[in-house]
Amino acid sequence: MKSDDGALRGRPPGRPRSAEADEAILAAATELLIERGVGQVSVEGVARRAGVTRATVYRRFPNLTALLVSAVEWEYRDADTGGLEWPGVDAMVAHWAALLAHPRDRKLMRRLYAAADDYPELLKAYADAHGRRGVDPVRATLDRAREAGELPPHVDSAVLQQMFAGAALLYVSVHPDDSGEDAIKSCFTDILRQVGYRPATSREGAHDDE
Repeated sequence: MKSDDGALRGRPPGRPRSAEADEAILAAATELLIERGVGQVSVEGVARRAGVTRATVYRRFPNLTALLVSAVEWEYRDADTGGLEWPGVDAMVAHWAALLAHPRDRKLMRRLYAAADDYPELLKAYADAHGRRGVDPVRATLDRAREAGELPPHVDSAVLQQMFAGAALLYVSVHPDDSGEDAIKSCFTDILRQVGYRPATSREGAHDDE
């Protein structure tokens, strides 16, 4: 006979836990976080959504914070931002626009930043799993653009990367979730223009007209 976590009762100590139950719990926690916000998520609610008992949840996670941190890490388990490398700034911006076009990701992002004061561990988990590892590739792309003459020599890639991060948060906070990739891309492109970005293709076209 099986218990609520899918494992056989009386199993030997140390036997691996049910991966199915683990995923059900983490998925339920993530969905409730997105739907209701941190303040409306409880271990009991997660257990009910996952179809397990509270005891099953507590065997895996000592408290709600630990559960939600694991849920955020699980949500972004496939994010390989550390291995990102774009051929240029335009490709980087297009990639960001594609990511931010997903309403689910945008809502989760808002939920996590809204919980920064009460649950700072969640925002750290998000930064570690999704954002912080992408900082170096962004700055490297901007540095290459500056060296190629596409950005002015005085542009600080670290400051510009932070401007983009702030713009992304502002965009998902004030624009409808159904705004498409083109609108998001335009937002980042406007920032680039303000700092003097001139892609190689436009500079080559200007030389051809001379």
